[in-house]
Amino acid sequence: MIDERQTITDSLVIAGRTFRSRLIVGTGKYPSHAIMADAHRASGADMVTVAVRRVNLSDRSKESLIDYIDREQIFILPNTAGCYTADEAIRTARLGREVGLSNWVKLEVIGDERTLFPDNVALLEATRVLVQEGFVVLPYTNDDPVICRRLEEAGAAAVMPLGAPIGSGLGIQNPNNIRIIKAQSKVPVIVDAGVGTASDAAIAMELGVDGVLMNTAIALADDPVAMARAMKLGVEAGRIAYLAGRIARREYASPSSPVEGRVGAASPQ
Repeated sequence: MIDERQTITDSLVIAGRTFRSRLIVGTGKYPSHAIMADAHRASGADMVTVAVRRVNLSDRSKESLIDYIDREQIFILPNTAGCYTADEAIRTARLGREVGLSNWVKLEVIGDERTLFPDNVALLEATRVLVQEGFVVLPYTNDDPVICRRLEEAGAAAVMPLGAPIGSGLGIQNPNNIRIIKAQSKVPVIVDAGVGTASDAAIAMELGVDGVLMNTAIALADDPVAMARAMKLGVEAGRIAYLAGRIARREYASPSSPVEGRVGAASPQ
């Protein structure tokens, strides 16, 4: 039986580091840094992504979004958002480490400007290089079981297949692909991109993935703080439902009450 104590200890572990929450959130597109900070607290997340290019690296005395992140409670995951080549992504990851953000990186190499789909050839190349340089690499990729396996073989600490295009809010478009990726993976699988609302987060977690990463769905909601809390609850509900084990799907109805002993039923001979 699953109880509250078990769900509390059911933590996300990546590269030996334990996170209380299976929800990872971003830092972009919020109406203000203050609202972002409130949303982070409401989400319960203890890891947030920060685009290296959005951090003021030349003058750290000026106000930065980093100032609104409680670094005693929240782990910063730098990302290479906006990079279109392996070399560009590698340089950006190195820069994030050099300025003291982290040796972890959410690795993004975009292959198409309109759809923002990843360039998986360049992504695999960059993963190999950065792993060799001691980075903990979490690559954002397509929901393709083959490329996810290749990334794991290259040393990725987790794989992050998209649920749908970035910022689309379409929800999980290929649930069976996600199931296959999870079934074959020995590293955590985190659905990244495409979540629109709490039910999408719950569906992702019910597929058995280890976590969900999102930004736009919270930041651009009418009430980002309320949506952050909804996403927290959606992720928790989906995880508990997965652990509980859903009933099998049936083509026809199945009575929820036993037939034996009902009024008017024929007595057994």
